[in-house]
Amino acid sequence: MGKLRFPSAYTVLMAVIVMTAVLTHVLPAGQYQRVFSQGVDKEVVVAGTYRVVEPSPQGFVDVLMAPIAGFYDPDTSEAGAIDVALFVLMIGGFMGVVARSGAIAAGIARVMARMKGSEIWMIPILMSLFAIGGTVCGMAEETLPFYMLLIPVVLGAGFDAMTGVAIVLVGAGIGVLGSTVNPFATVIASQAADVPFTEGLGFRLFILIAALVISTVYVMRYAQKVKKDPSRSLVFEQKESNEAFFLKNGENNSQHSIFTTTHALILTLFFATFAVMIWGVSVGGWWMAEMSALFVFSSIVVGLIARMSEKEFTDTFVDGARELLGVAFVIAIARGVVVIMDAGAITDTVLHWAESAVSDLSQAAFVNAMYWVQIVLSFVIPSSSGLAVLSMPIMAPLADFAGVGRELVVTAYQSASGIVNLITPTSGVVMGALAIGRISYNQWIAFMMPLLGLLTLFLMVAMSTVALMS
Repeated sequence: MGKLRFPSAYTVLMAVIVMTAVLTHVLPAGQYQRVFSQGVDKEVVVAGTYRVVEPSPQGFVDVLMAPIAGFYDPDTSEAGAIDVALFVLMIGGFMGVVARSGAIAAGIARVMARMKGSEIWMIPILMSLFAIGGTVCGMAEETLPFYMLLIPVVLGAGFDAMTGVAIVLVGAGIGVLGSTVNPFATVIASQAADVPFTEGLGFRLFILIAALVISTVYVMRYAQKVKKDPSRSLVFEQKESNEAFFLKNGENNSQHSIFTTTHALILTLFFATFAVMIWGVSVGGWWMAEMSALFVFSSIVVGLIARMSEKEFTDTFVDGARELLGVAFVIAIARGVVVIMDAGAITDTVLHWAESAVSDLSQAAFVNAMYWVQIVLSFVIPSSSGLAVLSMPIMAPLADFAGVGRELVVTAYQSASGIVNLITPTSGVVMGALAIGRISYNQWIAFMMPLLGLLTLFLMVAMSTVALMS
């Protein structure tokens, strides 16, 4: 008998759509009054105005139509998630072109080469670089090629394979946890919560820096402990086999790419693109269409700088977009849950029950409750984009009742999702990294649990403090 596997995000979300449709036959239909708020430039629900309305149970055809309506509602001709999905595809194309240029790999290789003899300081530098990738563009699958490049260097410095995996996986993961402009977490979640993603940017930047410091110190202390006494390594039993495997195979990986002026120009353009995106949203009134156009333009410029042929550029861009096609589908399917809830008139019913549950909670208790709810949901739906589209339309309006900003709910979501995605066994990134590093899942959990405790304590204190100040 084959080994049981946890269902994919697509299957889980379709099951949620079916269960939601069943609930429209069971739960009472209801509706809040809504008024336009000048302060937040959108309609908000009015607390205490909930009333029962005529039920509208959803059937088999509605279930089949829900993911389609998640992209584009054929009845109202209103765009659903299509603008977000297209933005994701353009990001994928852009990342594909940048990766094909070799600029990122060459930049990492240059840092590693320059740290020879001061290897312990390689840890904060490389973790910071990977964290930048995580916070800017949700760097995850893109990190997989770096393990075979980095682990031989780490072993040669007297550390262990766990250190090498942690530098990449924790570094990029902390960037995602502290997402500032990550399109796949912060931007999509903010859009679903009806707030500009620039709201709360300063607090998220603080979380990024503080969490990175905590994590870097943790990994450095572990690495120093292993170098001083190799028997204290969590993978000590594999020390000889790991050194034989990685140092032998590492000979081919040690031929680092030469960092050229072309690479420097491409990396400068890479970060400038995200800086322009922030300016466009905060000052220029941009949203998904304009941001998509920006990444198309930057992709073309990168292709020209890298001297790609027309065929190489178009093939690379399409391949990059194809890599994120699954994310686009997840976004649409997740929004299909909201479509069913709205059509079945149970969205406000759920909000009404939640309003009653949080009405007596302080701001600090509310934001921590949001954090732990998102922790649970993240284990079921490891896709950060899918979770954002699924949960934010329900969770964000609760902030209006609790008297805190919706951007704090977005922060609670991305922090919880980031924590879980450091260890979730349903993540191809985590399991792929462990497989490359020849580390068992139990060994990774033993390494991560103290760090997860420190990060969770920090996040709860930080979010509680901001909530009390709001």
